Amino acid sequence: MPFKRFVEIGRVALVNYGKEYGRLVVIVDVVDQNRALVDAPDMVRTQMNFKRLSLTDIKIDISRVPKKKTLIAAMKEADVLGRWEKSSWGRKLIVQKRRAALNDFDRFKVMLAKIKRGGLIRKELSKLKKESS
Repeated sequence: MPFKRFVEIGRVALVNYGKEYGRLVVIVDVVDQNRALVDAPDMVRTQMNFKRLSLTDIKIDISRVPKKKTLIAAMKEADVLGRWEKSSWGRKLIVQKRRAALNDFDRFKVMLAKIKRGGLIRKELSKLKKESS
């Protein structure tokens, strides 16, 4: 089958647009063809359009429309945040946020580190080329 991530109760999704942008939410109920009821530990349960959600590989085992306390316990048990931070998608977003928070001097230091690293790589590569010739 071409699809691996389905809209289902317990599926963790990333909000990709709007006021809740960048937040991980859990689908707790499907309202209709276009909307789902989503919830997270630090937000009010709300309806959200599927176009605003990016489904992740993470799924937790919950019943339909659980209480907030049950949802929080299930998320902790499944270690949703830990699994998200270990995934390549989560790591990429963390790096993006960290880079966006840099000031001018930090960006300058990053530039110098890249230049230095490139010089070391070129030096080692030239040594390897001389040895192989």
